Amino acid sequence: MKGDRMTRQEAIEEVKKLAGAPSVCAEAKQAAETYLSAVGTETEKKAAADLIAELEEDVTSVDDLIELTESAEGVKIFGENQAHSLNQAAREAKANGGVYCICPACQAGGALLDHRDALLG
Repeated sequence: MKGDRMTRQEAIEEVKKLAGAPSVCAEAKQAAETYLSAVGTETEKKAAADLIAELEEDVTSVDDLIELTESAEGVKIFGENQAHSLNQAAREAKANGGVYCICPACQAGGALLDHRDALLG
């Protein structure tokens, strides 16, 4: 990215990353694929708005990831060692200014939320 702005092409690349991320939920994957299919058509802006709305529901904050990895539910989901590793990585990301969960889907989704104008513009 150039400075604090994301170009439309960079946003499209983030959407592709989102769609291909192993951690993406089915709804966000579908919204990303719908957007990618709509690029250059009259439905692109609606697909972009739908994608942003889906990301607003799905993207997890780093604080929520930290909370999950410290909970009994997080240990159940990830296992004790993985929960601990994720917790440490999330804390490091937060200390370095990270806002979103550290998984590839949330990283791409968070970048799109932060630069929604590149899709909606």
